[in-house]
Amino acid sequence: MANTPTPDRSALPLDGVVIADFTRVLAGPLCTMVLGDLGADVIKIERPGTGDDTRTWGPPFIAGDAAYFLSINRNKRSIALDLELSDDLALAREIAARSDVLVENFRSDVMDRHGLGYDDLRTINPRLVYCSIPAFAHPGQRNFPGYDLMMQAISGFMSITGEPGRGGVKIGVAVLDVIAGLYAATGILAALRQRDQDGAGRRVEVGLFEASVASLVNQAANYLMGGVVPSAFGDAHPNIVPYQAFDALDGRVVLAAANDKLFRATCSALGRADLAGDPRYATNSNRVSNRASLVAEMSAIFETADVAHWVKALAKAGVPAAPTRSVDQVFDSPEGAAMVTSLLDPLRGPLRLVKSPINYDGAHEDPMPPPQLGEHESQIREWVRTTPPAGAN
Repeated sequence: MANTPTPDRSALPLDGVVIADFTRVLAGPLCTMVLGDLGADVIKIERPGTGDDTRTWGPPFIAGDAAYFLSINRNKRSIALDLELSDDLALAREIAARSDVLVENFRSDVMDRHGLGYDDLRTINPRLVYCSIPAFAHPGQRNFPGYDLMMQAISGFMSITGEPGRGGVKIGVAVLDVIAGLYAATGILAALRQRDQDGAGRRVEVGLFEASVASLVNQAANYLMGGVVPSAFGDAHPNIVPYQAFDALDGRVVLAAANDKLFRATCSALGRADLAGDPRYATNSNRVSNRASLVAEMSAIFETADVAHWVKALAKAGVPAAPTRSVDQVFDSPEGAAMVTSLLDPLRGPLRLVKSPINYDGAHEDPMPPPQLGEHESQIREWVRTTPPAGAN
């Protein structure tokens, strides 16, 4: 199996940082992809035969791998190792001994059982930053598995998503996995920064549940400090009015009048200055209290013209507004098209993927395509053979 050429990424900030990636599915792979996008050398350790679960999560498939897998695994090298086999386990330990960071998202006992836990590895690599992304960081729940769907349910997110009175609805993307992965990447970068100062590795842990609860932000505060149990508001906001979508003649318009000045500008754009002068709507708190009557008034106005008319009128008035778009419409737009990169893959052909949103000053991203299963085994074995462990004198 031919290796994909490794591009020169020496201008990126994590150039020279090696990541031993024992993760699969979404939160962990997204975390390591972010680090890879920033220049780290990510060694993805996968199960022989099947690899990462998401390789099979399709259709669509491209040359045998699901688009799902391809979306979160660029800038990585792959080696297939069976941790139940002594030789493969020994090689996994050798990779960890030479790495700057290890990231894993197994159930709590798996890495320890194989001698790959933090306490095992820090004796041979005291500079190792060891990041775990379990389902729960809470000690009473550590042995439970974690998928985004169950986290959306158990963290309360489903209770605040969807239309009022219709029960919980799943968010259309596994966004809690994404958030946990970003929290983990942030923790890793902080640990690397601290290691630069004192030379010591450390353990970082981000539970999916804990990251999910942290992501409730204002909804959590509404309950903890205001005693208000949040519920589903559809596309409206529990604390701001008007901050929601409205039906126009040919689609929907999202309006974000997040303060009193923007509300007055909205009324002007709608040709209803009288609404701004109505004491029921003079302040945001008043508008929240009188949500139903105000929304009814505004809904009737929006239904008189098309989306383009209202977006233009509101933009002219300085009010944040946008059409609701489908995914194909997003990528047909200039700003959406600018987020697409085409990676040349020797097996799969050109891959159109969303690129990293991080623009790092002075560095040019030249990403590697997502790896084939075990594609870089010979390359990684040679690296282990020729590179001393991090803890060697």
